[in-house]
Amino acid sequence: MHLRAKDENFVNRISASFKKQGVMQAIGGQLVKVEPGEVHIELPFSEKLTQQHGYIHAGILTTVVDSACGYAAWTLMDPEAEVLTIEYKVNFLLPAKGKDFLAVGHVVKPGRTITVCTGEVLVKNGSEYKTVAIMQATMMAISNK
Repeated sequence: MHLRAKDENFVNRISASFKKQGVMQAIGGQLVKVEPGEVHIELPFSEKLTQQHGYIHAGILTTVVDSACGYAAWTLMDPEAEVLTIEYKVNFLLPAKGKDFLAVGHVVKPGRTITVCTGEVLVKNGSEYKTVAIMQATMMAISNK
């Protein structure tokens, strides 16, 4: 499916919003790709983000992939809109062990108010990526007026 942004300034809009996210600053998330209907966020490993077994905590992974899905949805919304998550489900497939993680959000079905997305969290080990978690998310466009 070929998706088109509703405004030419969507990359700057997403980047400016991402910089305001205190949680992404706190965990070290970095916005690395913004295209219509797709957003990538990198997360480097940090012991501060681990659970008791030394893996990145599930809540951290969920936070990053939720943001990737939300921003992917927002790339296709009216520039005046804001985006909020209204539902998601996550499946964890592997322990989150590795140095570099990548959360990828994709729009599956855009809508005027409701957008459905899928997301993945990948871990890079050497030159190979493996899927650690998958998400299905529903995002809602809200008025910022």
